[in-house]
Amino acid sequence: MKWGEPVLTTVLDKKSATQVLTEMTINQPKKRVGIMGGTFNPIHNGHLIMADQVGTQLGLDKVLFMPNATPPHVDLKKAIDGRTRARLIRRAITGNPLFDLETLELQRGGKSYSYNTLLALTQLHPDVEYYFIIGADEVEYLPTWYRIDDLLQLTTFVAVKRKGHEQLSRYPVIWVDSPMIEISSTDIRRRIKYGQSIRYLVPEAVEDYIKEHKLYQDDKKD
Repeated sequence: MKWGEPVLTTVLDKKSATQVLTEMTINQPKKRVGIMGGTFNPIHNGHLIMADQVGTQLGLDKVLFMPNATPPHVDLKKAIDGRTRARLIRRAITGNPLFDLETLELQRGGKSYSYNTLLALTQLHPDVEYYFIIGADEVEYLPTWYRIDDLLQLTTFVAVKRKGHEQLSRYPVIWVDSPMIEISSTDIRRRIKYGQSIRYLVPEAVEDYIKEHKLYQDDKKD
């Protein structure tokens, strides 16, 4: 055996291919992915601006829009079916490589607790570091979230600043600036119900789908 060969050969012989692959995976930097959850009933330009600002300012690899099945709120919002909301999201994000759709909560059904969702995602994708995007108005409610202390072990919260909401929290939160766009899904549904324009409030492809399928025209049904 030549001088110099034994060292390299010995090291490789002590490790299986699986061990070497595992070490390579561990040593690789994790992907950084934002999660923007919500009912999206319907998705609008305010959602898209918020997600884009967080994604680009934090340099995330992806921002996933994740429509919930049933929001775990006391004041339940009646929404159109999840598949249709997902179709609207797909139309809204087409053309932006930063964005993608995550349908885990729709597939699972039932109440969409963020802890259960992030636990499943981190188990499915251990190579990903998740950032959960919320509005500044939601920060004060964090103490009421299901298993919030455990959830904080699975994700980092990112809040988008809003006027009238102080940047205070007992929990670690990354604060991000974003243009103040006062658009709400509730207002869009009201406008559709009364035959008013929603142009420039939602992407054109979303507006076309809503008109084509006559969504939200009777908000009692939606």
